[in-house]
Amino acid sequence: MTIAQENFAFVADLVRTKSAILLAPGKEYLVESRLAPIARAQGKTVDAYVSEKRTSLSPLDAEVIVEALTTNETSWFRDAQPFMALTEHIIPELKAQKPVFSNLKIWSAACSTGQEPYSIAMTLKDLFEDPGSTSKPIIEILATDLSNEVLQRAQTGRYSQLEVNRGLPASHLVRHFVRAGTEWELDQSIRRMVRFSKHNLLDMPPIGGPFDIVFIRNVLIYFDVPTKRAVLSRIRSVLRPGGFLILGAAETTVGIDDTWRRVQVGRSSVYQNAGS
Repeated sequence: MTIAQENFAFVADLVRTKSAILLAPGKEYLVESRLAPIARAQGKTVDAYVSEKRTSLSPLDAEVIVEALTTNETSWFRDAQPFMALTEHIIPELKAQKPVFSNLKIWSAACSTGQEPYSIAMTLKDLFEDPGSTSKPIIEILATDLSNEVLQRAQTGRYSQLEVNRGLPASHLVRHFVRAGTEWELDQSIRRMVRFSKHNLLDMPPIGGPFDIVFIRNVLIYFDVPTKRAVLSRIRSVLRPGGFLILGAAETTVGIDDTWRRVQVGRSSVYQNAGS
């Protein structure tokens, strides 16, 4: 049974209000697939479940629905290019900017189940423990997401065989993971580099800045232009001058917020806070 249009419209409006993510007509299949397990657990169809919530929606119900619809795809070292830009351009540039390169603060927004912030942590740990490295800053990575469920999973640092097969090089699995029953567990030295916290990108930025680098990838594509502009403005407010913003491959600040300086690095682009 397909979801009724009035029920789809209710879910789409709720998700947009709480997260700014747009569920355009044609996304009914997504609502049905994401809400099916929740509805099934209550012995209902998706349509019946949503109909009921339209008349008696508690704050917890709203959170459950929004989290189900905003849990996004993730993998290790996703797209590869941003991690090359991190080691080959961004870190050398930040070193050149700072007289004493003693600390490095990074915000990984919309971190999902943790693959991105942990990928950043592994990249930087390997970089600064290389015999050729001349400095080893204190690295603090703040990883945030709207969903309590994915944050709880991320904090465990445990992943299934299927999950580690998605983008994780075998060399990293050997160096940074240990077997934990049928799962793989990240080494404590990597997990200690990352702090997880709940945060909605529609709210004021999280405490912990100013940041040197902000990763917010494959998120802006779900927002309308005014929301993109507002999110970019809030990010800039906690990104120190000269710091770097890393977006998804299909995202850009160009034509949305032109106060950012676009920097071409190999086949990808990063964006620098040009503020003084």
